Amino acid sequence: MSEDTAEAGFAGLLRELKNRSGLSYGTLSKRLHMSTSTLHRYCNGDAVPADYAPVERLARLCKASPEELVELHRRWVLADANRGRRSGAADTPPADLAVPSGEPAPRRFRRPGRRALFTGIAVVAVVGAVALTANLYPGGADDSRDGPVGAASARGDGKHHSAGSPAAPSHAPSSAPASPTGRAKGGSAEPDPASASPSAAGGAAPAGVPLTVTTQPYSWEDPCSQHYLIDKPPAKVAPPPVAEDATAWVAAAGAVSAGEQYVTLTVQGSGKKTVVLNSLAVRTTGRGAPLAWNDYTMGVGCGGGVQTRSFAVDLDAARPAAVPRAGQRNFPFKVSESDPEVFYVKADASAYDASWYLELNWSSGTRHGTVRIDDHGRPFRTSGSAGRPGYEFIIGGNSWTRATS
Repeated sequence: MSEDTAEAGFAGLLRELKNRSGLSYGTLSKRLHMSTSTLHRYCNGDAVPADYAPVERLARLCKASPEELVELHRRWVLADANRGRRSGAADTPPADLAVPSGEPAPRRFRRPGRRALFTGIAVVAVVGAVALTANLYPGGADDSRDGPVGAASARGDGKHHSAGSPAAPSHAPSSAPASPTGRAKGGSAEPDPASASPSAAGGAAPAGVPLTVTTQPYSWEDPCSQHYLIDKPPAKVAPPPVAEDATAWVAAAGAVSAGEQYVTLTVQGSGKKTVVLNSLAVRTTGRGAPLAWNDYTMGVGCGGGVQTRSFAVDLDAARPAAVPRAGQRNFPFKVSESDPEVFYVKADASAYDASWYLELNWSSGTRHGTVRIDDHGRPFRTSGSAGRPGYEFIIGGNSWTRATS
């Protein structure tokens, strides 16, 4: 394999982390619950994992720095895309994603095969249990904002929900009122075919948008940080999932992020030109009283760190904004086909049950526009949880128990 391929760059960093850790392939494979031969193939560049989750677990075991985690994710995105362009076939999720030893085996959810849609301009979820897409629409200087564009929201009635997913609160919108047609207004300095085209079906972007966005709406900052509100008693709630199955678990439980929501965005150019990411805005579509549901925590006794390209959103503020966390730089950023960026957005809510989405403003040469980023056509939803009954699932236990603090 040529050392200048995307796969070689990804494998090279994996080998560097592995060698620096001083741990053997056998030791790492046992801790990761994957075969030694599979780990060898990943580190030698003979195979690229179909999911990023085992890669991140390996990197954290090898004490990768936050900067190295970002670089590893970037290289995995490129290697995964390169593999998809070569094969043109559906990927099969690896069988190595087992529940860590000593933890209860949660209900497993079969994940569909993923196809890399890199013909034309496509929005593809390359990470997570369920493909989640960002709705893209061209923007203009008039800064008008209509309802979401795309098959998931094209009806314009704001009532599209995936099966088993929690519905957003039906509050009067505080911003971004829905359009009767679900179309966006605006133009660009250079005529863009996308401005005259209907929304693309199936999550594909309108023609002419020079970037793709991969959205993980249910990321975890660390394995034990996340809480969810669920309108069910403990006996009716499945054990907590491993991080890569969070999306399917949330959908099955009808859960809503409690207190905070951690969203990961991977933004990549789709053509030869560099795309400037000018700003990231927060739009709220509704607020109500915090949900009076039970609070379930995903684990006990963990801690995490602030990652690069990390932004905080206070959903209780009068005008929520994406603010760089301590020590992090702010927009603008640049992306291209060979140089993606990964952003981490942590939204906090205590006083409200808030529905919200993000708008990413971009420009490339004389063209410019806006990308709406949400949960597959629906707003993200984050609710305060103060005073709600809390439950935890102790490692080695077999049921939810009332939290002691």
